[in-house]
Amino acid sequence: MRSNPADYELIAPARLRAVVQLLADEPGQWLPIAGGTDVMVQYAAGKLPARKLISIWNLPELRGIEILPEEIMIGAGCTYSDLREHEMIGREFPLLVSAARWTGGIANQNRGTLGGNIVNASPAADSLPALLAYEADLILVSVRGERRLPYLGFHTGYKEVQLAPDELVRAICLRRGFSEYLHYARKVGSRKAQAISKVCIAALGRLRCGALGEIEDVRIALGSVAPVPLRLTEVERILRGKSIDRELVNLARKTAAAAIQPIDDIRSMARYRSAVAGNLVAEFVEQLVATARQRKGGMRDVLARWNVLPIAAAADEILPCCGSRAWADAMAARRPLPDEVKLLAASEEICHTLTESDWLEAFCSHPRIGESRIGESGTSKATSPQSAAWSEQEQRNVADANEAVRIALTEANREYERKFNRIFIVCATGKPPGEILQILQRRLTNDEPTELQEAAEQQRQITQIRLKKWLQGS
Repeated sequence: MRSNPADYELIAPARLRAVVQLLADEPGQWLPIAGGTDVMVQYAAGKLPARKLISIWNLPELRGIEILPEEIMIGAGCTYSDLREHEMIGREFPLLVSAARWTGGIANQNRGTLGGNIVNASPAADSLPALLAYEADLILVSVRGERRLPYLGFHTGYKEVQLAPDELVRAICLRRGFSEYLHYARKVGSRKAQAISKVCIAALGRLRCGALGEIEDVRIALGSVAPVPLRLTEVERILRGKSIDRELVNLARKTAAAAIQPIDDIRSMARYRSAVAGNLVAEFVEQLVATARQRKGGMRDVLARWNVLPIAAAADEILPCCGSRAWADAMAARRPLPDEVKLLAASEEICHTLTESDWLEAFCSHPRIGESRIGESGTSKATSPQSAAWSEQEQRNVADANEAVRIALTEANREYERKFNRIFIVCATGKPPGEILQILQRRLTNDEPTELQEAAEQQRQITQIRLKKWLQGS
């Protein structure tokens, strides 16, 4: 049975002070809502018990991301899209950005907020394991002032949190300094996005400098395996200070499986969740093993050297292969990647999570077809020297086209840009000029959604080719 709007009262104060005052005056009577993504599901089903709603959406005191020397403070009203698009968070906290990409579709990411995800307290929420791994702090606010407490322990039971009736989460604080860590995030579900997790993991690991293969620090958190998001402190204790071997990996797997409390539900079975959780923890430890082996090998090749770069430097180095910062940050967060097969597979998987804005950013890193040199008309300012050099290689055949074809390409490029307001993207490697012209003329008949899909597929192909060139140092 659907809800009747007349049964509900909704108010929207303009400032945070008015909100907390109302919560203090009538404790437990008002339900604060931010993006409303979870509330609307209950409302549509006629199962929303609260009748008095107070909107905190877009309050200026809850929005914004503040960069401080020791930490980053994220307003509780920041959306998943805010997190995905913030360069500093992408560089320093890629686990959180990965979770933001997995949370629903674009509409949900534009409305859903990090603070709302925390207070809603679903054990399957994608962002919460990342906050546990980064050992976030929460700033809570009320008319009595503010208090700061560790996020670890904030969830006391299923849908239960350490939040007084008159309090709101104002900000989430993340301490900086994870550039030397391996960041590992995985979501197991029916799909990578727009599906609730069966199991999700966020983990950080750092090897001791000068001690080959010895784990100095490790943090592992899981979602969808207990009544609350879970930090695997016992697994961490077993791993910390140990040199990695097969026996340790197996022990970590077994300890993780024993530490969780999965249930059977509509999405999965407890037995399956237990097995997957153990395997994900084992895979994370094995990736630390791969890092140790590459250090031992002296980083003799491109991939081995890249795997041990600080995360920001790793993202910057691989960025020209695609041109999307979100893609580059996600690739850096997947390290270590032991070989070309795993590298290309990771790229394929990440490409499926990119949004329209991510693809448009990637397109901007290319010159027009036939204008491959830096500084030529139409070449984006975002084009790096490496990307420009690759573009010149890829368009070598176009440079040799006869004058009639070159003129036709120029005219078709202009028509394309007038229609779609961006440059034409095609995987030009190995294609003769006449074939490229035919492809361009055909795609001029596409509508916008179809053309975006085709352009993204061409960009994906270009990215795979460039990754192979990058590995070869060419």
